[in-house]
Amino acid sequence: MSASTSDGTGGPGAPRVGLFVTCLVDLMRPSIGDAAVKLLRDAGCVVEVPRQTCCGQPAYNSGDVEDARALARNMIAAFEGFDYVVAPSGSCAGMAKLHYAELFSTDDPWRARAQSLAGRTFELVSFLADVLGTVPAAPPLHARVTYHDSCSGLRELGIAAQPRRLLDAVEGAARVEMEDAEVCCGFGGLFCTKYGEISNEMVSRKAEAIVASGADMVLAGDLGCLLNIAGKLKRIEAPVTVRHVAEVLAGMTDAVPPIGDPR
Repeated sequence: MSASTSDGTGGPGAPRVGLFVTCLVDLMRPSIGDAAVKLLRDAGCVVEVPRQTCCGQPAYNSGDVEDARALARNMIAAFEGFDYVVAPSGSCAGMAKLHYAELFSTDDPWRARAQSLAGRTFELVSFLADVLGTVPAAPPLHARVTYHDSCSGLRELGIAAQPRRLLDAVEGAARVEMEDAEVCCGFGGLFCTKYGEISNEMVSRKAEAIVASGADMVLAGDLGCLLNIAGKLKRIEAPVTVRHVAEVLAGMTDAVPPIGDPR
């Protein structure tokens, strides 16, 4: 990922935020990164995107501690000096916030640096709602929307009420709850490739719950979940669009096609 800097509008004393773009967003859905920058800048932050790599979560989850540790060092160094580090992903934010320090022994200087990063790292929507206490001025959205709770965001970071609270402030958006919104969609990073049949059964049940909710649009805060859900909804030809919650809050629904749309 290449380095860049936004011309953030924050005045003197404005929070300096390093945006942790994530690999999936960078490679598969850059509009989520654009939405994150807009939301943070509108909230008065100065936003920068330092040169960054994978957070190391795939290596960590597969037991490759050596490579996970090397990637963690890269990320820790890249984001030192920022007041906050924000990611539009609960899983990647959770990796940096909860697991980096575990990679280093107590007498390793990198452990203290990892702990410092952990204290400054937040998932995007929880940062807006809990840290800044802001409600984005999203344009009207005339749709019935339902929200899927990603496993890492919900279970590791406690993200549940925050996206719903912000969505309820969007004019015209009628939020409906799907059954078992908190149940895994079956993506799980490497899980979906190692246990394909189980993953397919899980995402099939998730898709059924989404359709049964009567929603026109399903939202979530993790692109991995959204790609998995979009693929299944497309295969069963369900009339439900799929978007990252940041794209809705930033008013980008007319500017970019839904996830899974080939346009």
